[in-house]
Amino acid sequence: MARGKLRIYLGAAPGVGKTYAMLSEAHRRVERGTDCVVAYVEHHDRPRTQVMLRGLEHVPRGRLEYRGTSFPEMDLDAVLARRPEVALVDELAHTNVPGARNTKRWQDVEELLAAGIDVVSTVNIQHLESLGDVVESITGIRQQETVPDEVVRRADQIELVDMSPQALRRRMAHGNVYQPDKVDAALSNYFRPGNLTALRELALLWVADRVDEYLQQYRSEHRVRTIWGSRERIVVGLTGGPEGRTLIRRAARLAEKGAGGEVLALYMSRSDGLTGASPRELAVQRTLVEDLGGTFHHVVGDHVPTALLEFARGVNATQIVLGVSRRKSRQYVFGPGVGATVARDSGPDLDVHLVTHDAVGQGRSLPTARRARLGRPRLLAGWLVGVAGPGLLTLLLAAALPDVGLANDMLLFLTLTVAAALLGGRPPALASAAVGSLLLNWYFTPPVRAFTIADPQNILAIAVFVGVAVSVASVVDLAARRTEQAARLRAEAETLSFLAGSVLRGDTGLEALLERVRETFLVDSVALLEREADTEPWSCVGSVGTRQAVGRPEDADVDVPVGDHLALALSGRVLPASDRRVLAAFAAQAAVVLDRQRLQSQADRAVDLAEGNRIRTALLAAVSHDLRTPLAGIKASVTSLRSDDVAWSEEDRAELLAAIEDGADRLDHLVGNLLDMSRLQTGTVTPLIREVDLDEVVPLALVGISEPDITVALDIPETLPMVATDKGLLERVVANVVENAVKYSPEGEPVLVAAGALADRVELRVVDRGPGVPDAAKDRIFSPFQRYGDAPRGNGVGLGLAVARGFAEATGGTLHAEDTPGGGLTMVLSLPTAPGRPPAVSDVPATALS
Repeated sequence: MARGKLRIYLGAAPGVGKTYAMLSEAHRRVERGTDCVVAYVEHHDRPRTQVMLRGLEHVPRGRLEYRGTSFPEMDLDAVLARRPEVALVDELAHTNVPGARNTKRWQDVEELLAAGIDVVSTVNIQHLESLGDVVESITGIRQQETVPDEVVRRADQIELVDMSPQALRRRMAHGNVYQPDKVDAALSNYFRPGNLTALRELALLWVADRVDEYLQQYRSEHRVRTIWGSRERIVVGLTGGPEGRTLIRRAARLAEKGAGGEVLALYMSRSDGLTGASPRELAVQRTLVEDLGGTFHHVVGDHVPTALLEFARGVNATQIVLGVSRRKSRQYVFGPGVGATVARDSGPDLDVHLVTHDAVGQGRSLPTARRARLGRPRLLAGWLVGVAGPGLLTLLLAAALPDVGLANDMLLFLTLTVAAALLGGRPPALASAAVGSLLLNWYFTPPVRAFTIADPQNILAIAVFVGVAVSVASVVDLAARRTEQAARLRAEAETLSFLAGSVLRGDTGLEALLERVRETFLVDSVALLEREADTEPWSCVGSVGTRQAVGRPEDADVDVPVGDHLALALSGRVLPASDRRVLAAFAAQAAVVLDRQRLQSQADRAVDLAEGNRIRTALLAAVSHDLRTPLAGIKASVTSLRSDDVAWSEEDRAELLAAIEDGADRLDHLVGNLLDMSRLQTGTVTPLIREVDLDEVVPLALVGISEPDITVALDIPETLPMVATDKGLLERVVANVVENAVKYSPEGEPVLVAAGALADRVELRVVDRGPGVPDAAKDRIFSPFQRYGDAPRGNGVGLGLAVARGFAEATGGTLHAEDTPGGGLTMVLSLPTAPGRPPAVSDVPATALS
């Protein structure tokens, strides 16, 4: 039986229209004659969703009893018995009621797919298991219902249901998502514009990564070797030389010219250890490419041009950026160079840029050690020199130099043996020694044409010849093996150096580390597996690669345990034992990165909890004191007026009514500030910018602000230019700032409100002679629920200045605090002049600064 196909509608947040899109798809399929049923769809009392459910067949829901309450759930057995072609199953991450067959709804979906039923489902980006910590850091809410990423990745189709944050908030404000009594709380908490924007970016990036995975999988399955320029990917070839920084910056500029450009810096180190790169310079270049938004990769390969092209085609790159060779002219006798070879072999679908730099032609040191692993051409040359060379030398000596002497003949044959050893190693050299000794005995040692030696001295000479040849071959072979060991140790040292650098930099990207493991050891996939206890099943906490990650360490080609409950699993090829030492270091670093991520998550959660506790404490103080005090005064005055035991005079009644009015005004002011701060935090303040005269607004803002023994002096010149602002919001800003100044001014000292023009701005200064504020606390006083120092006449919850700055910035102005010369605090409100008004000469009164 063929497995069913899974189609998922993915959204960034509730309310974007996933269920509506799923039901629209169902209607289209029904119109085409497809047997489609509603297995479980939750309409959440949304009218448009309820309309879309009409005309579709519904499988009756089952009901489960839990703690005395009956809950509706999808009847999995009924759906399997009905056996439709397509089943609609909403909310893939839903947790079933205890007592159901499966714990999660996605497990129900797996049974439907295994039965050959196609499923259309929905899920939000915040429910993906791997993004739980990220979503919590953005929204402050930990998602309890999650679905493994692999379940969503295996979907045959994933369609993103996208909507801008502004459109979603308007949809919510119109009551199309939640009930009216829940809209305000939702808009001010989870559905803030910043939250929605971040979640939308997560969804777009996650879907883009899946599309890229599908493209890579398709190219791999169909063996597509040509480059598909679906997006600009630029590979920068680095050698560790000083020109690397120039190449990275040039590649970044190329990437900026195309939408979605990506830079991949590749450092290619040879396995023979001949590349003398500076670890410090490589670390600088790695930091540079990451600062520019690119990624750094390190690959080991014997033939640099071939490995570079294979890497570029493997990542579907469209361009390669290389530096012009630093070699001098005489060094080109050793070959055309990496740049020329890559340009020649790149083909028509891969552009190669050769970038000039300051180090061109300055030369680079040649390798000082020979290759440890001899290629086929060298081996063939060694065998030709070792076997055919003695024969050709024998013909030459017999024909042209028959009388040079046995000693000279032996030196010439020994020369061929040394050449064979240098070219092909020990086996060709030993063969050359054997063939040479036989030819010397047959042709040049009396009696000739016989394998006998008449002179004992000649026996000694041939023995010495064989001994020297064998010794030379052994020394060359030993040097080659030592070079190979040195090359491997150098490669390990470079890898461990990069690993140590990532530790020092505090890199916390688990997937980036696993990708480094995959690239370093050239495997198909790498996964970090974890389990809670020895008897618990393994779970994947991170994986990369073109193949599906294994579920258990024993299923991998290579597994490295890290403690009792963590293991690094590699699939694709079996690694030699010599590689496991470095692999163990990677595994240990992966465990450290995982612990660091979890500690960071816990620290972020603790910060959020502390901030929440601080706000709750401030609100509790506001309710228990600042709001309770006027309420108590109003209650006492009303109780006194209603008392029948006392005959109040008209003067007393007027005084009690005035107390009620004063308490109500204070309550109105406090509640107004709380509501204003809520509007600022939810981004729902929409100013109406108009031309406004300050001398009209400021006096209105001062109405109702009075304090015994405190006067407010105005100095607003009539010649001031008009400002571009919202009149109502400006009035609130001035009122809050002046009220704060009055609250902290000493008795008998006036508060000065003065204005003046400065260039294309108008500044309004509110000057008091109070205790002032230290420089370190000047920004903190604009935070919500902050009250600095003692205010004997003060009341409020510390929101006045926070609201004032928020409204000022919403209208294009600024509000900051300065010291008053001679003591006190000056609040400076800066507003832009109205368009078309000529800039004025500064006319800030001197009294405002004294």
